[in-house]
Amino acid sequence: MVIRRGGRQDVRFLRDMLHHAYYWREREPGEGPGPVSLYVKGWGRPGDTAVIAVEGAFPVGAAWYRLFDRERPGYGFVDERTPELAIAVVPSRRGRGIGDALLNALVERARSDGYAALSLSVARDDEALLSFYEKHGFAHVGEDGGESVTMRREL
Repeated sequence: MVIRRGGRQDVRFLRDMLHHAYYWREREPGEGPGPVSLYVKGWGRPGDTAVIAVEGAFPVGAAWYRLFDRERPGYGFVDERTPELAIAVVPSRRGRGIGDALLNALVERARSDGYAALSLSVARDDEALLSFYEKHGFAHVGEDGGESVTMRREL
């Protein structure tokens, strides 16, 4: 497996990965733009950063972050200086360390870009993901009324 930097050419793959990462949010869509719109629309603006895991010639996972503003926050919004991350691995490749490698690469990238922290949102009842993020240094910093938990990691 190789992890490479992502770019505009990867937007379609990022969009596909969002359906895996935010499936729990899409089962009952609410008002306003959905996660695909929030996390990939207009990709390439300042702060947009992605890494892609590739096996053979095929992408098998992605991790990326994006800055949001208070008027149009992401699900795991903390503040306007903290990028919010999303990460997903294709279902057939899960459980092989790809998520760990992607998250580690993205954290290193955020550090080198000068960010002090990263944030994310995860379903409250997804114990495996909560444990995964806690293992990687993320701590609970908020909730959205019971459906999800906002987590933050200092860099």
